[in-house]
Amino acid sequence: MDRGTVGSANRGRLQVEVRTDGRSEVVTPVGELDHHTADLLREPLESAVDQGRVRLVVDCSRLEFCDSTGLNVLLGARLKAEAAGGGVHLAGMLPVVARVFEITGAEAVFTVHASLEEALDS
Repeated sequence: MDRGTVGSANRGRLQVEVRTDGRSEVVTPVGELDHHTADLLREPLESAVDQGRVRLVVDCSRLEFCDSTGLNVLLGARLKAEAAGGGVHLAGMLPVVARVFEITGAEAVFTVHASLEEALDS
C-alpha cells in the first residue's frame, strides 16, 4: 500500500491534501478517517509540527467519517502542536463528523470554526 496517497475518496479510503496558507498548515482529509487510514493523517500533521508549522488547520469539509482512532490522531496532533506553542483548528465539519466530537466531548478541546475561511482569518 502506498502510504503517500491511498486511492481516492472512495468508501473506506482516505486522501490527505496539505498546503501552507500564510502562518497555517492546512491539512484536508478527504474520505473516511478510521483505524485503517489514520496514519495517512497522522504523518503530515506530525511532520508539519516537526518542521515548525505549529498552527494546524484541519479542513474537515470533505471528511465523511471519523472513528475513535481518527479522533485520537487529532488529539495527538493537538497535544504536539500546543507543546510547540501552536494549536489545531478544525474547520467545516460535516454533521456526521461533528456528532462524534459532540458525543465524546472532544469539541471542547479544539478550536472549531464553521468554515476554512473563518479558521484562516482567526
